[in-house]
This record gives sequence, structure tokens and C-alpha cells, in this order.
Amino acid sequence: MRRKAVFTKLIPALIASGTLLATEPAAETSWYQETLYPEWGQTFAIEKMIHQEKSDFWDLAIFENSFYGRVLAIDGIIQTTEKDEPVYHEMMVHVPLLTHGNASSVLVIGGGDGGIIREVLRHETVKKVTMVEIDNSVIELSKKYLPTLSNGAFDDARLKLVIQDAAKFVKETDEKFDVIICDSTDPEGAAIALFTSEFYGDCHKCLSPNGIFVNQNGVPFLQKGELKMSFENRSPHFKNVSYYVAPVPTYVGGYMAFGWASDKNYRVSTKTIEERMKTVKGKMKYYTPAVHKASFAIPQYMQDLME
Repeated sequence: MRRKAVFTKLIPALIASGTLLATEPAAETSWYQETLYPEWGQTFAIEKMIHQEKSDFWDLAIFENSFYGRVLAIDGIIQTTEKDEPVYHEMMVHVPLLTHGNASSVLVIGGGDGGIIREVLRHETVKKVTMVEIDNSVIELSKKYLPTLSNGAFDDARLKLVIQDAAKFVKETDEKFDVIICDSTDPEGAAIALFTSEFYGDCHKCLSPNGIFVNQNGVPFLQKGELKMSFENRSPHFKNVSYYVAPVPTYVGGYMAFGWASDKNYRVSTKTIEERMKTVKGKMKYYTPAVHKASFAIPQYMQDLME
């Protein structure tokens, strides 16, 4: 959900920076090489290119990998894979919703692949989900080529879909939400607005009493500036600002950080979370109440950045 990348071939080594096209014979293996960090990176074998498209906002690509399944990339940056997406989506959704305990109205910002709304709609307490996505192309392509991610969530009657700039939406709406989940890309291009103090202030305005805001904050071991900026920009608007973490294999470099912001100082026991899980449909693939509690024990290097 962050990385700049290029596609390469074993022979020749480099095709072109930022392109989604390969011109070598099909018999040769195509490779997807991430290049966010100049010192090191990771590569994905492209077994089959499923779809490529340039929308009004992004360069979109979906390809098949023998281990990770189908992979979604936007602007040459890996967004999600079928193999490890449950770690990210379950942690981003169930931690705030089960902490809150009675969330009936949820705002999802971004998340066009549908994984977030899939997990939100598993909660029986949720009566309405508003999803604000800037580009309908991501939604339509994900529904067609990555249907397991949404698993029918886009057809749920509780969902209200809004195609709009989320920064504009939260500034202008009069609606209140119990939980806001911001599943954006990292602060580059159009997503920069979703990491500003102004945006966080507008989100605070949209929250009901005891409301919770969470967002993705990259891999802090390698992206220290993003974590520090987000923490400083959220702090003026919420009484409790912190992070929780999860190891998402695709997002290399250590823990993935999730931003946390609320006015209520929540202290929820594992036993309480276990009871609340009875109102969540289906079986988890990663999340457990024990993992929930442990995820707020963040490493020292993150604590230092917050100071």
C-alpha cells in the first residue's frame, strides 16, 4: 500500500521504471520489483497479468502470483494480495469495532478493494456503513478480478457508497459515525490530504461521543517520517493518540502501524472482547482477542518517534 516499483525480466534485467507492460516473450518469467527503498527490496513473480488499466487517478494492475494469489497494484505500488490481506483487514476493523463494543454507524475512507467493508459488515451491531472512495475504477476492478476480498459486501443493503474526495466529504458532511476507518495509501499525491491536521480535525467532528478513528500508517521501521507526522497531526484533535501494530508479510520491513485516535481512554479486557466476538459472523484468519491486546504493545523505536 506504499511502494514505488518497476517490472523486470530475468533477461533483460530492467524493462522500464513505473511501467506495467512487459515486451519479452511469454516463456520468460516476468518479475515485479519494488523500489521504494534504495538499499533493498522484494520481487514478485508474475505468473499471469490479469488486467491493466489507467483510470482518471491511477495506473491499475492485477496479476497472479503462485504463492500470494492475485495481487493488486496501483501506480506501481502493491496494495493487497489474496494470501495475506486478512491480517491487514481484520486488524484494521476488529480492533476498533470490538473496542467500541456497540458501533452502529461506520465510515470507511478508501478501501476500494472491499476488504474493509467485508470485515465491518460481519458485525451484527453495524446498521450502516458509508464508504467514500475517490475512484470507482478500483471498486469495479476489485469486484471483477478480486471478488474474494469483498465477498459480496458491495451488495449488502447496509452499505452506502460515495464516489468523492474523502477530505471534502468529512469537511462537508453532517453525519456522525461511531468508528472511522481510513484505509488510504501513504501520503503521496491525492492521499496527502488524508494525513493533515485539518483532515483529522474534520474526522473528529464527524465522530459520535466515544468514537474511534483508525488509519494505516506504513511500516515505521523504514517510514519513520510518516508515523511521526501522523502522530503530531492527530494529537491536537484527540485526547488519546497512539498506535497498534500487526505483521503483514507483503509490507516488508517489520510491523505495519495502525494509527489510533479517540477521546475516550478505552481499557477493554480480553474477556470482554471474547464476549463481543460472539456478535461477529464467521471465523477469523488472523485476529484473536489476545492478539488484539498485544498489538498495543509497541516497540521502543516507535515510542521514541511519538516523543
